[in-house]
Amino acid sequence: MTYILHLETATKVCSVALSSGGKLVSEKEHEEEGYSHGENLTLFIEDVLKSSGITAKDLSAISVASGPGSYTGLRIGAATAKGLCFALGIPLIGVDALTSLCELARKKHPGANLCALIDARRMEVFNLFQDQNGTPLKEISADIIDETTYSEFEPFVYFGDGAAKLQEIWARKNCNPDLSIRSSARGQVRIAWEKFEEKQFEDVAYWEPFYLKDFIAGKKKPPLA
Repeated sequence: MTYILHLETATKVCSVALSSGGKLVSEKEHEEEGYSHGENLTLFIEDVLKSSGITAKDLSAISVASGPGSYTGLRIGAATAKGLCFALGIPLIGVDALTSLCELARKKHPGANLCALIDARRMEVFNLFQDQNGTPLKEISADIIDETTYSEFEPFVYFGDGAAKLQEIWARKNCNPDLSIRSSARGQVRIAWEKFEEKQFEDVAYWEPFYLKDFIAGKKKPPLA
């Protein structure tokens, strides 16, 4: 059987899924205020494999969130996926985190324009718009949001971890939030399977996540006197 392991670490959700032939077999995920990917990701992988009755040697490929999203989360996901691919001699598949979100939303909101949002701090979001058929209506971008942003795509449904902070500013827009749709490795399953069949693989040695924005490290606070 063809097993693909899926890793989603672009947001505060740490999510691992296993699929076979494009169908979900098992998953485990957790979201908390702080990023726990470094502590949880490898444990979740072990749990998902064990619950499915297979070992890492049974895997045919690994897919991983390619961004945009949390710099630290994406780095952890990429390093883990690449390490496993090197060790097992299997291909790496990149799936962008916003397309993965739209995949989840389309099952709940068929026929709607979809607005996937990942929080980029303050009033900025990473964004992707797709129509009901999955066709992108604009390129993935990092945008500062105001009351009129994306009016040309109304009506639409918006979701992802960047959605909650826009409810007030978008209260009068012709759009509806669905805060139940969050990042999950489940959203990679169909896309990764199609890429696997078409042999659309990444170069394990040189592939890097799509950060979209430069990483800015916070300044350390001075020690207390």
